[in-house]
Amino acid sequence: MGNFTRMLLFVVFFGIAASSLTVSVLCNDLVRYYQSKDLLKEAQESLNKLKSLNADYDALLEQMEKDPDLIKRIAPATLGTEPDDANAIYPRVKAEQLAAARKALADPNQHQTEPPIPRWLSRCSEPRRRVALFLVSAALILVSFIYFGPAKQTPKRQDQLPESQ
Repeated sequence: MGNFTRMLLFVVFFGIAASSLTVSVLCNDLVRYYQSKDLLKEAQESLNKLKSLNADYDALLEQMEKDPDLIKRIAPATLGTEPDDANAIYPRVKAEQLAAARKALADPNQHQTEPPIPRWLSRCSEPRRRVALFLVSAALILVSFIYFGPAKQTPKRQDQLPESQ
């Protein structure tokens, strides 16, 4: 039972020490990974918005080809010019109303952004904490080898043979 307990403690101590040593060494790479992951997510969102705009413009161009009078109808509302038709009524939109409409139509997931870097990683990436983590991990590895490593076997003493005379 003593060897099993010794082996179990060695595995636990060495595993914890090796993983914390790995984190302290690879901390900058992990920070860059999370930053790149965040940049990739932003680029993907921009690409999706551009695809949506392209689809909208393609549909608008298709409608313009089918109906040439469409330009005359949407130009006053789009460009803010006076309508040609005296009987047409176009509501005037104020900047506050437009901002409120944009806010209402905004993507609700846009405000629920997760932090780009986990808190534990940002704390571990500080230079003094990183050095301390490295030193403590190295000390724990030494402790696990010294105290929980293989037990020393004492060589069996052979009884001295009587001298033959």
